[in-house]
Amino acid sequence: MDHVTDLSLWGMFLEASIVVKLVMIGLLFASIWCWSIIVNKMLLFSRTEKSMDRFEEVFWSGQSLEDLYKNLSSRPTIAMGTLFVAAMREWKRSFESASSAFMGLHARIEKVLDVSIAREVEKLESNLLVLASVASAGPFVGLFGTVWGIMTAFTSIASSGNTSLNTVAPGIAEALFATAIGLFAAIPALVSYNVLQGRVARAQARMESFADEFSSILSRQIDHHVASGRDRAA
Repeated sequence: MDHVTDLSLWGMFLEASIVVKLVMIGLLFASIWCWSIIVNKMLLFSRTEKSMDRFEEVFWSGQSLEDLYKNLSSRPTIAMGTLFVAAMREWKRSFESASSAFMGLHARIEKVLDVSIAREVEKLESNLLVLASVASAGPFVGLFGTVWGIMTAFTSIASSGNTSLNTVAPGIAEALFATAIGLFAAIPALVSYNVLQGRVARAQARMESFADEFSSILSRQIDHHVASGRDRAA
């Protein structure tokens, strides 16, 4: 390898072999991709958590379920709002159908709530697998670039016959630069993945708690309607 005097980051990149350059470029693109996912997810979780806070405040304020449904069904909803609209839609379909539609209504509402929760969680978890993949594979990809760079450096040193530190150090530095970029991509991805997974779990727990409470409310309403129907029949 030729004697390298420029040990800046850009200089080491330019002097690296084509394989190491490809590794570095790939890791940099992976890092940019991860940061775009991280920013997008942070904004999404912020909107979701604020939406759940607002919805719970309105839901428990005493507003009628019918009025709340009319308000939410006319615009896009997320998280708890989506669960509420889906359950109320199933509830209203049963009212608009024959009285026999009340049979199994509670089970259908619970199924609708479960499906809605799964879809909302899927939205929150989308692309998190990319962060996990970069976090686990990034250091190894960087290590591959380092090993390849060291092999190339030693091959060049053996060919030139010059083993002075000025000749050896630049090649080793270029090779280690690949590992540094791998860690640069992997560490934020790993930390962000763990943080975001924790927020997914908390959001899922809140939605499941609301679903249980709302299901209980509707169950009491179903029992009331069934009892009223029996009284009228008697």
